[in-house]
Amino acid sequence: MGIARTRAIALFGIEAIVVDVEGSITDGTPGLHLIGLSDTVRNEIRDRVRAAIINSDQQFPHRHIAVSLFPISLPKQGSVFDLAIAVAVLAANNVIPAQACASMALIGELGLDWQVRPVHGVLPAVLAAVEAGVSVVVVSQANAAEASLVPGIDVIGVTSLGTLIAQLRGMSPPDEGGDDPHDSYHPTAHPTIGLPGDLDLAQVRGQAGGRKAVEVAAAGGHHLALVGPAGTSAVMLAERLPGLLPDLDHDTALEVTALHSLANILPPDKPLIVRPPFRAPHHTDPRGAVLGARTSRTVHPGAVALAHRGVLFLDDAPEFSVQTLKSLARPLEDGTVTVSGAQGIVTFPARPIAVLAAHPCPCGAPDAQACTCPPGVRQRYLARLPRSLLDRVGIKVRLAPASPAELRRDLAAAESSRRVADRVQVARDRAARRLADTPWRTNAEIPGPELRRRFTPPAQATAILDAALTGGQLTPRGLDQVLRLAWTLADLSGSTAPSPEDITTALRLWDGFSEPPNS
Repeated sequence: MGIARTRAIALFGIEAIVVDVEGSITDGTPGLHLIGLSDTVRNEIRDRVRAAIINSDQQFPHRHIAVSLFPISLPKQGSVFDLAIAVAVLAANNVIPAQACASMALIGELGLDWQVRPVHGVLPAVLAAVEAGVSVVVVSQANAAEASLVPGIDVIGVTSLGTLIAQLRGMSPPDEGGDDPHDSYHPTAHPTIGLPGDLDLAQVRGQAGGRKAVEVAAAGGHHLALVGPAGTSAVMLAERLPGLLPDLDHDTALEVTALHSLANILPPDKPLIVRPPFRAPHHTDPRGAVLGARTSRTVHPGAVALAHRGVLFLDDAPEFSVQTLKSLARPLEDGTVTVSGAQGIVTFPARPIAVLAAHPCPCGAPDAQACTCPPGVRQRYLARLPRSLLDRVGIKVRLAPASPAELRRDLAAAESSRRVADRVQVARDRAARRLADTPWRTNAEIPGPELRRRFTPPAQATAILDAALTGGQLTPRGLDQVLRLAWTLADLSGSTAPSPEDITTALRLWDGFSEPPNS
């Protein structure tokens, strides 16, 4: 008996690495010896593989069986290696031809009853397999639709180890009632994750300033803070923001879908996410639910990563722990979030539009006269929002209760999400043309030094900024935020560069907590 080879995939967050799996049966102490796995994972896989092979009506070799997963030093966790190890053992025992499995990668967990069970993270695993030149991937039937999203690779979906053995031996597989995933799956648009599909911006009456702020945030990818008493529609505005964003392009859709695959929250029938996601963690959720959590075996993306290229909504933002809010500042600026785990440091893409909503005080009263909070509590409440986080928020809006006149006017004036989304798309197209030779997609992504070097507004507009800096209205970080906003306003108006009016409006949006936008 010689050496049988196949491949598996090791996951490290959204990144994946192809692992060579080699099996050999020789004389020596009988047993299955797994090389390159931690002790806990090794013992669990050994028992599952042995039981699955026996229950597939195959004889488990009473010999010394060595299975090596290379690179040996690479940390490997989880049950994703079960199927590849079982096939390596069977090929080394001549149950299946060694050449039949040499060119494929196998991803799946084995049940003791021989069933091949689905695992999370199949999409990033298959993407890595394609990049490594793998032409065939075997997954659980339940993961086949997800794996089929990746072009350039043949996907074999199986329900049991016995089915796979029959296919690799060139025999007719047993009829287990499964369907060919290629016959049943057709990628279609999936609704925005986490929201119903009938939300329209025109439903937010009496908040013209808030609607305009949401439009600017969508057009430029700017973070947004909304402060107002209860009933001023901050939640409604945040929930309608995803509807203003364009569809995800193919590469971005795969990236977003891969993150949801890692979190094991993809819908089984339509796994491809083509609309911007929406995530709204609660302030009682642990820090790991927002930023990402580590376990003894893996690292899971948090809400900030799961909202990538969509919207992250923090309602009652001051109620979140100060440490969580401070930790959000860096991801919102860099577009990535890092989580430390047993496998080392894992980095997830995290570039959502963040929306922070807050009342002026804990009781949410419409004005200071009606507030029941002690003066010290009211003063300290918004101070719980760290300056380091607010500095990354380009648009700050203070919402006021709508007057009867504003409500009547909005019966005719409030625009639909479709109409506003059209303007957002045009503005984003203008920005994309201007940024075509750069790695950035939206105005909010441009780093400060590059923003000032590449995109200098006209001298008249620059003079307004210089005056604001001199007068202490702007900090250097605030200057960058205002410049980004001004370019977005220019894109929305169809201008080739920000005008003095754009700069003035951007300054008001940046310092918008000073007065209600509807006054």
